[in-house]
Amino acid sequence: MPNSERLKGVEVFVAVARAGSFVRAGERLNLTSSAVGKAVARLEARLQVRLFERSTRRLALTEAGGRFLAACTRVLSELEEAEHALGGDGEVLAGRLRIDLPVTFGRLVALPVLAPFFGRYPRLQPVLSFTDRYVDIHDEGIDVALRIGSPEAWPPSLGHCYLGREQKVFCAAPAYLAVHGTPATVEDLAQHAAIMYRKADGSISPWLIRSGDGRAEPRAEPRIEKTALDARIVAGNAEAQRDLTLAGLGIAQLPTWLVGGPLADGSLVQVLPAHATPGLPLHVVWPKAKASLPRVSQVVAVLCEALGDASDAALDGAVDGEVDAAS
Repeated sequence: MPNSERLKGVEVFVAVARAGSFVRAGERLNLTSSAVGKAVARLEARLQVRLFERSTRRLALTEAGGRFLAACTRVLSELEEAEHALGGDGEVLAGRLRIDLPVTFGRLVALPVLAPFFGRYPRLQPVLSFTDRYVDIHDEGIDVALRIGSPEAWPPSLGHCYLGREQKVFCAAPAYLAVHGTPATVEDLAQHAAIMYRKADGSISPWLIRSGDGRAEPRAEPRIEKTALDARIVAGNAEAQRDLTLAGLGIAQLPTWLVGGPLADGSLVQVLPAHATPGLPLHVVWPKAKASLPRVSQVVAVLCEALGDASDAALDGAVDGEVDAAS
């Protein structure tokens, strides 16, 4: 069998394994689901082993399929790296690079870092997605992602670089405070119009209050919970929250990377500054299996260096420089 046909079957198999569906794999490869299914069937026949367990509800890798996927992923990465190594002196980056970014932080903070990097490498083909939902990096074929928040334990297949934490502050427009007064205590917030954030799952994100021992925790007192539930305005986008706050419609708790400019020019005023609190952690994340690809390793380095160094201005959080590098 020609090597090109053998590799074509492998590419389809890997796409199906990552997508968990013939239909979704076909969409990514620009093939019909029937063509994808036939390609997998031919591969199974050639290998004389079943790679997937099929049912009406799900498609799952067999034990042999899992071993074959690991080998195929490694081989495809090595072939891709070898191809790019032949294309220049190692300084020329080329090929598709899929990057997933949080909607607002990605556009306002990460994109200004990435744009000059992309400009230096015209053969690079960046594919950017902006989403605040959870993205499975392996299933969706993401090369590098920025994440606000993190799981309790990182999967061993992912490398990650800690950037720091958001710093969150309560703020309002001077016009709003002139009419409604400035809250002097946390309890006063219950008497004000709250502009809250709606998470992707439909729930309202609680305000974080700095407690007496200096920790940040969701406020659980009934009056504050009631304020969250009876928010005057709920928005599913942090930039929209900021703009509504600028319009004088209420008080919001927002990260300093988003409101640093308005706070500096006086169009927003920080309230209850003693209750400014660390927010969610930020990480750059990548599949360890792709870490040897120059386009992946270099964009990771650029993001970690630029956003880490800019943490005082952009994140207002401590950056410890810890990097869980690919191994």
